[in-house]
Amino acid sequence: MAKFIIGLVGQAGSGKGTVADFLREEYGAGYIRFSGILGDLLVTLGVEKSRDNFIAISKAVREAFGEDVLSYAVEKKSLTSPEDIIVVDGIRRPEDIVALEPLPHFRLLSIEVPAKVRFERMKNRGEKTGETEMTWEQFQAQEEAETERTIPSVMKRAWKTIANEGTKEELEQAVTALMAELGLTKK
Repeated sequence: MAKFIIGLVGQAGSGKGTVADFLREEYGAGYIRFSGILGDLLVTLGVEKSRDNFIAISKAVREAFGEDVLSYAVEKKSLTSPEDIIVVDGIRRPEDIVALEPLPHFRLLSIEVPAKVRFERMKNRGEKTGETEMTWEQFQAQEEAETERTIPSVMKRAWKTIANEGTKEELEQAVTALMAELGLTKK
């Protein structure tokens, strides 16, 4: 079987992590997250894993080593992973897919959700420091951060788009249908 790489793009709180978890659990997919690479750097440096620090380290790494440096790191991790299906979470910029797009079995999947729904999801999950106390104004300001502004343009390049406004079960059904379209079945 050829190695399939499913890239996930969507704004914060869109359900990328939920889709990634579903692909891992039901399809045995490996998992690589852009922010995971950056998070490892923050931990190594002893710096808090806040959204602002993720933005700062992303900017610093890209400025120092090139805008596409993380794309090549993710490509390398994907191609050397033992799993036949790899899910790549957290694609944000056109440069993030420079190394992935040319691969014959790479598919970019966009997950679309209205801003108010994403805001509530982020507050409820509290994944990053400060999310549970975040105000609507802070959420809107973060949407304008350099790392967030390019997401809509990358979403337009997706192979398929899923509107994730319903239940978790509906999202999982939509993902299952897309995987079947690729000829991939649950484990």
